[in-house]
Amino acid sequence: MKKTLVALAAAGVLSLGAHAARPPQYFVDEAKLPFAELPGLPSQRLWGVLGGAGYRIEVPSNWNGKLVLWAHGYRGDPSTDPRALELTVDDHPLRAFLLAQGYAWAASSYSKNAYDPAQGAKDTHTLTTFFNGRFGRPARTYITGASMGGHVTGIVAEQWPGIYDGAMPVCGVLGDYELFDFFLDFNVAAQTLSGQNQLFPYGPDYLTATVPATKAALGPAFPYALNAAGQDLKALTQLRSGGVRPVFDQGWSFWNGVAGDFLFGLGVGNGTLPRQPGFALENSDVVYQFDTDPALSAAESLFNQTVQRVSADPQARRRNGIANVPRTTGDLKIPMVSLHTLGDLFVPFHMEIEYAGRVKAKGWSRNLVQRATRDFGHCTFTPTELVQTFTALVGWVEGGVKPAGDDVLDPAEVAKPDFGCQWTDKVSPRLWDRPGLGFLKPPACPAP
Repeated sequence: MKKTLVALAAAGVLSLGAHAARPPQYFVDEAKLPFAELPGLPSQRLWGVLGGAGYRIEVPSNWNGKLVLWAHGYRGDPSTDPRALELTVDDHPLRAFLLAQGYAWAASSYSKNAYDPAQGAKDTHTLTTFFNGRFGRPARTYITGASMGGHVTGIVAEQWPGIYDGAMPVCGVLGDYELFDFFLDFNVAAQTLSGQNQLFPYGPDYLTATVPATKAALGPAFPYALNAAGQDLKALTQLRSGGVRPVFDQGWSFWNGVAGDFLFGLGVGNGTLPRQPGFALENSDVVYQFDTDPALSAAESLFNQTVQRVSADPQARRRNGIANVPRTTGDLKIPMVSLHTLGDLFVPFHMEIEYAGRVKAKGWSRNLVQRATRDFGHCTFTPTELVQTFTALVGWVEGGVKPAGDDVLDPAEVAKPDFGCQWTDKVSPRLWDRPGLGFLKPPACPAP
């Protein structure tokens, strides 16, 4: 796992690197599209290429007339990884459960990779339309997705509320550009607090020369043993990633230790995104803090005066529907139940807080339920957690009763020792049960 994560970081993951001048030549290997029936779950299966995107559709013999779309996550950027030229299709992670319950499912490869949720949304919606033409419009249609696919899910839910009845984004980038700003926050803060003071965008020796010197200046054994400057970086990262909350400490150690220089690697690149002209990152209006006291200390004031400030080009974050990298506006007119791990620092819990604020500002909080689970991995949900989330969504859409969730906009609630316990599967193996990760096991949920 560590090797994979470090490789992603070094490649400028999430397309923050430079992009090829010539359009990528994406392709679908059609020999990989066929898929077999699951034992004991007879079905009709379709696969093919639609608008340059591969797809899979499965309709069980006992179809209940309902459809569940799956939006996959980030696949890589062909400008830094040639393997990302191939477009591949995921089965729905709840495939067996859905078929057993009579649901049809469908998934698209999208016709492009890189961080392009707009294309993912359009291709997924095109697949929905194709399904409707082949089988008739379902009685209910649900959109589900993970990570970048969670961003896709949010776009689809807001863009076509008359077609989809409910949405389930998990570990989703629901705060769109706020994710990339967080990557910037971590790196510019590390440069200032360590005294290395390298300026973004960083040079080619950032990971090999600057980062080792940065870590050495932040403590004797970064990220586990920190000096005062290292503690300030950790505190700032906690507040910028979702606030004081359970499992953050484990997430800090995992994403900065077990995963190598992962968060530093997310700062590599030139600040551009697919579809977006110009520099897309911004921290010009951020007030950085090392604690929860809103009054700035002398140290915080000095930091805010000296940390590097960058501003996005005006055209780079322009609201333009789904023509560019879309914003999730909070205009949520259908029920949504989301799920997020508390210690994830790749797509941090702050995504949920940001989206909840947008939904509240639009007056649609009645349509949003958010749930936290106690893990530090990215999208490391158990089947039980995914099933209970989907079941809650269906019960809400079809039964009319809004399910319970977490109040992510109340920092005092998020900081409680038992936050996230209600929705966490306490039986199935977790990430910390893997060899060598036992030291990251978080405290058990308090007894009721």
